Amino acid sequence: MAVELIVKAAAGAPDVLGDCPFCHRVLLTLEEKKILYKVQLVNLSDKPRWFLELNPEGKVPVIKFEDKWISDSDVLVGIIEEKYPDPSLSPPPEAASVASKIFPSFIKFLKSKDPSDGTEQALLDELKALDEHLKEHGPYINGENVCAVDLSLAPKLYHLEVTLDHFKSWKIPESLTHVNNYIKLLFSRESFKKTVAAKEHVIAGWEPKVNA
Repeated sequence: MAVELIVKAAAGAPDVLGDCPFCHRVLLTLEEKKILYKVQLVNLSDKPRWFLELNPEGKVPVIKFEDKWISDSDVLVGIIEEKYPDPSLSPPPEAASVASKIFPSFIKFLKSKDPSDGTEQALLDELKALDEHLKEHGPYINGENVCAVDLSLAPKLYHLEVTLDHFKSWKIPESLTHVNNYIKLLFSRESFKKTVAAKEHVIAGWEPKVNA
């Protein structure tokens, strides 16, 4: 039986998969584990009543487990791992928090209007730390096989690449070869290609936050 899943629809395109990195992470997890799933798209700027009735917080992604709708991508990925342990995507404890500060650093830099406020350097420091980790342990976070940390990072790195290039004409330095190779590796996976939101929807999703 297919797993039921509710994710974000693209802004202005209710029938198209939206740009939520947390929804993307859960979709990647289902794909990598070859779990059959059924997706329902929801317009987050005009949430339908049925959606708020089953999920009063109004957050996505949401999955139905045993007749109960559960949200929060961390929780969902944990439940999927428990219910469908094969193949295992569990990272070793020492790898669980690798690169966890990249996404918040990226958001600060993306929203920054002051080139000298240190947000660019803070992001570069996080990317350099990831580069060092991959140099030692790569090609993925935990060596040869993809794990849950990679599937959490892939959508975030995609948002970083697309939006920083668009809004700031900024790219990850070529000198960070391990990070750049890692991104190519992640983005070339079948699971990623099947579940990725179009660049224009990612840009449209961030536009109001960048111009706020």
